[in-house]
Order: sequence, then structure tokens, then C-alpha cells
Amino acid sequence: VEGRAKMASTTALLVCTVLLLTLGAEGAKNGKKTLVLLENPSIKETHSVFFSDLKSRGYQLTFKSADDSHLALSKYGEYLYENLIVFAPSVEEFGGTIDVNAIVDFIDNGGGNVLVAASNEVGDILRDLGMEIGLELDERGTYVIDHLNYDVKDRGDHTLLVVDPANVIDAELIVGPRASTPCLYRGLGMIADPENPLVLEIMTGATTSYSYFPEDKIEEYPHAVGKSTLLIAGLQARNNARVVFSGSTDFFSNEFFAAPVLKSVPGAEEFDTSNNQALAASLTRWVFKERGLLRVGAVKHSKIGEKEPPAAYTIKDDVHYEIEIEELRNGKWVAFDGKDVQLEFFRIDPFVRIYLEKSSNGKTFFAKFKLPDVYGVFQFKVDYNRIGYSHLFSSTQVSVRPFEHTQYERFILSAYPYYMSAFSMMIGLVLLTVVFLHHREKTKTKVE
Repeated sequence: VEGRAKMASTTALLVCTVLLLTLGAEGAKNGKKTLVLLENPSIKETHSVFFSDLKSRGYQLTFKSADDSHLALSKYGEYLYENLIVFAPSVEEFGGTIDVNAIVDFIDNGGGNVLVAASNEVGDILRDLGMEIGLELDERGTYVIDHLNYDVKDRGDHTLLVVDPANVIDAELIVGPRASTPCLYRGLGMIADPENPLVLEIMTGATTSYSYFPEDKIEEYPHAVGKSTLLIAGLQARNNARVVFSGSTDFFSNEFFAAPVLKSVPGAEEFDTSNNQALAASLTRWVFKERGLLRVGAVKHSKIGEKEPPAAYTIKDDVHYEIEIEELRNGKWVAFDGKDVQLEFFRIDPFVRIYLEKSSNGKTFFAKFKLPDVYGVFQFKVDYNRIGYSHLFSSTQVSVRPFEHTQYERFILSAYPYYMSAFSMMIGLVLLTVVFLHHREKTKTKVE
């Protein structure tokens, strides 16, 4: 009996170990391994609600001090994490092997996702990182100031802003459903590089806001003014890696999550809590690729009525194109429900551009069209790029040849004038020959 008990306990231990390893592997597979760099340990407590929400969604958070000498994002050519959170606004240098170049490499080559929160005490390393992703942060010590849209709890310098939902980007995948509750913000102002089309202006200041030193008299034009003042910005790289950069660490704090909101103007509506927590949750779902992730499945093309693609198409063929597109929802890949996916039949320039229709089974998109009267090397191209979604691209190369000589019509309508010309020449030649052979001029006889 004792031996059986030991065997049962050993078996149970092995099963638990296998389950733990499986869950760990699954978590790593789903992109849940996240490195969190903190300026000081107290941030873990002041932002505990934010971190608890991430843990409840399955993220494996590894908390480390931003100046830890053993910090590393990769080892032996392999990236150790899928996501990076930086809540160390005033740090001048990161520890270990992490610097701006390492983070940029993590984004560009590792496809990693990054969430950064700064403050008015921003360090040079976060400023340099912002420059790399197309953002220019204001000077240390500055705040975003708004003398008309500030909360009653403001300290008197009008830096505790009430951000109306109208100043948040209209993209449900990034910020969630349109909210009626404003957010609280206190922090740094940013401006975006106008030549960088990848930057998303997620949250902006009101038209009356500007970025400057609260105690100083304005003697020069502020760094950011009005709607150009960015409070939270995002970026989706060309490899679909995502970055969210916030000018405020307080935005994610427990204090701002639970704080009531009342704009300091007569007759303003009071709200029990701010929308910070809901917006922060939506932002992390997007930046860590829980939302808006698309992928291409099977791609098929053929002549209408056939199942297999030919070695080469012929001009004016009627073709059928089909593509499977899936979207990640709640951790599962399901059929994408887009209504604006387009197909291009492309050779240097698109010769055909057509909307794809959803098939009856709801799993694939398809299109039927006639090939142009142009031969060459073409591509079936689907290039889908919408705000909030990952960039979807699919290209299938095919050859299109002209008609064979046996495929042309015996008589072509457009050639009838040439036919008439040829026959008229032949008839004319026959008549000329007849006249020439049978016509004889009368000869004059010589009279003696």
C-alpha cells in the first residue's frame, strides 16, 4: 500500500510538472513573456492594478530595475522576451546590454512590442528612443498645460488635464469602444515627425493646450501647441511590431485609474472614475497583439470551371481568385469579417482592381474577373493596410500569354476593311487582265 501511495504521488508530481511546462511553453508561444523595467520598486505598488490586469490576461511579467547590470533582451541570438514595458522615465542609461540600439533591434529584427511611459523628468535615453520612432519629446521639466481643460484637483498650475473622448483616436481596435468618460493626464508633451507615416496620434491635447514650463513666463514659442500636442502616440513598424509611447507614467497609476473627474468649469459634469483604466487595457491589448492581428491562409486561383491553376493564363481568360484571411480574437484565429479588402492584378501598375467578396461559407474571400488584353508577368496582389490592423500582404505571380494562332477567330470583324481591300485588289486585277487581253485597238489601213 505504501509503495502504491508513493507511485501515485510520483505520478501526480510528474503530471503537474508536465502541465506546468506545457503552460509555460504555451505562454511563451502566445507571446506572453514580458520584461518590465522600473525606475524604482515603488512603481510596482503604485501601478499594481495595471500590472494585475496584465497578469490576469496570462502575461509572464519579469520585473527588473532599469539600471540592473544583468539586463538583456537577447542571448545567443535568441530574444528572451516578446514584449517590453519601460516605466523608468528619468533613467539616463539602462543597465546590462540594453540601450536605444538594442531596443530598436528588438523592434525591427525581433518583432518585439514596446510600451514606454515617460514623465516631465524624462531622461535622455527615452528622448533618443522617441526620436528613433518618430517622436520629439519636450524638455525636462515641462508639462502639457491647459487653462480651460483641467481637473478640480489640479495643484494650481493647470497640468492635471481632463482629456475629452473627442481627443482620442477613433479606432476601436486600439482604444476600445468610444467612451463617454474623459481621461486624466499629467505629463510631458510630444510632437510627431510629419515625414513618418507610421506614427499614430492616439491621444492629443485640446486646441487650448500647449507644452511649457509651468512656473515660467512664455517668452518663446512652445514646443507643442493645440492638437499637435501628443499625449500618447503609437507606431506599427513595417514588420508589424508595435510601440506605444505615453508622456505620462501617472496615466497608468492606481490613483488615476480610480480618481473621479470634474472639469474646473461651471456646470461641468462629474464622473465617478476616469476612463484611464479602460483605455490602458485597450492600449495593451493592441500593442501586445491581442487585437488587430491578421494572417493569410490558403490562396487559390484558376480559370472559372477548373480547380487547378494552369501553367500560364491566356489573355481574356475568366479567372477565379480565392484567399483565406484570419483574425486573432480572444486568443483564437477566426475568419476575418472585413468588407473593404481589395485585389489587384498587377504588372508595374494595377490593370484590375476589384473588391473581394465573402464566400458563402464565411471563411474565404473571392473575386471573379476577366484578364486584360495584355500579356506579361502579373501578380495577384492583396495589400490590406488599415489603422489598428497588422499589415496584410499576399502576392502570387502568374504568367499571361497571348493567343496561340489556333485560338484566333477565323474572321475578325475589325479586319473586314482589310478583307475588302484585298478582294477589291484581286477583282481589279482580274478585270484589268481581261481588258488588257481582250481589248484590241482598231488599226488604220493604208490607202493607196
